[in-house]
Amino acid sequence: MVQSLEGNSLEERVAYLQQLSDGANEELREHYEFRLQMSWIYHDSAIEGVVYTQDELNAALTDQPVTETALIPVYDEIRQHRAALRLVHELAQKKRLTISADVIKDIYSLLAPEELEGKGGPKYRKDMPLHRLYFHEISQPDKIGYRMRQLVQWMNAPETKRSTHAVRLASKAHLTFLQIYPFPRQSGKVARLLLNLILMRNSYPPVILHATERQRYYEAIKAGDDAVARIVTDALGAGVESAIHFFEHPPA
Repeated sequence: MVQSLEGNSLEERVAYLQQLSDGANEELREHYEFRLQMSWIYHDSAIEGVVYTQDELNAALTDQPVTETALIPVYDEIRQHRAALRLVHELAQKKRLTISADVIKDIYSLLAPEELEGKGGPKYRKDMPLHRLYFHEISQPDKIGYRMRQLVQWMNAPETKRSTHAVRLASKAHLTFLQIYPFPRQSGKVARLLLNLILMRNSYPPVILHATERQRYYEAIKAGDDAVARIVTDALGAGVESAIHFFEHPPA
């Protein structure tokens, strides 16, 4: 019999959530995964200033045909985001994985397939964007390649993994990526997918940063490591409790 561990550590709550999920029937798990996917895409897009309706998300994610031409770009964006989520889930399950620059580019390619057309693969940005959502300092274009190599080396270093808690490592990798801001678009989404890839490979559920936390999130990015780690930890704890509640009190 699974016993609730309310009040215990995050790791114990994550383990309890895993027990609940393992003990649930397949239909309930699929329902949870679909709700998680919708929430993830909705909130992650809202962080970027793009708000989808419930109907748009449901239609796109259930692969309904597009009935209005004006909705084609909306459905495409949602489905591209879904493809990137699926890739991250697949990568998280691999027994051996080095999170390389190529892996990050693969994630980006699913979010921005137009960047691949006739160019032989995604490229780092070549200029400083004049208008953007994020107002922290970002790398000059000629420094991007070097800083990306540094990030990849740091993330995969045995010493980093030994000395840095997984949540802290994921938070710092995510922040460093945003400070580099390597791609001409979608760098924010890629940064949060990178965050979640690291968390999921360390047996944590994905973190969804809610739209209501948008301003706090932007301010945390400007403030640095500690502020980002706090907002990620808060979101992780809230997500775990929400998922536990779902499996303890499944919808009728």
